[in-house]
Amino acid sequence: MRRKLAAGNWKMNGSLAALSQLNQIARETASLDVETLICPPSLYVSEALTRVSGNQLNIGVQDCHFETSGAHTGDISASMIADLGASHVILGHSERRADHDESSEDVREKARTALAAGLTAIVCVGESEKQRLAKNTLDIIGGQLAISVPDASKAANMVIAYEPVWAIGTGRTATTAEIDEVHDFIRTRLKDRFGEEGANMTVLYGGSVKPTNAAEIFATNNVDGALVGGASLRAQDFVPIVRALAEA
Repeated sequence: MRRKLAAGNWKMNGSLAALSQLNQIARETASLDVETLICPPSLYVSEALTRVSGNQLNIGVQDCHFETSGAHTGDISASMIADLGASHVILGHSERRADHDESSEDVREKARTALAAGLTAIVCVGESEKQRLAKNTLDIIGGQLAISVPDASKAANMVIAYEPVWAIGTGRTATTAEIDEVHDFIRTRLKDRFGEEGANMTVLYGGSVKPTNAAEIFATNNVDGALVGGASLRAQDFVPIVRALAEA
């Protein structure tokens, strides 16, 4: 059975004071049958874990290195993330692929180390506006899936997040027809490759998800939750999204 997941990606936002939002999120979503996750900047992960100790709110990290240790100044390994007690790591986000020139091969190697460390990997895929206009969306998504997702992936440790690049932080959201087409495609590819495990992998939508459009998005076929950016920074925005997922 597929898990419902509402995941928040704070990106390079937040502060120690902002971590108070986690307590409110944890408190107001505790009774909901939804897995919740916040990925703050790595500097705040340890304190975030302390703040939510004993609650069902999970804390993750936004990236990791593909090596387990070594001379990689500024990087963190999957084993370090697991050692802190964090549960998830976001990999292959379009901002990492674009700003840091990460390839799908890089994402796969990071995912391998994350799975080996006992973390759940959230692997992001998505097309640019130029690629969508050229009607290459499914080819792009298919190629990213085939390379970025390791063979050892299971439903328990692999989450796929579809984030159309043109909808991230722009206020634009894919139509339900566009989301339905891509999520159905992703589900078919996962089932073809991983069988029952692929059928049960959680697939998220990300791209300007807000309280006002969450219910409509979650009613779309094969959408098991969301990877939320700006709306995850405040409990008053994120909690209604989690509630909409619980009711879907």
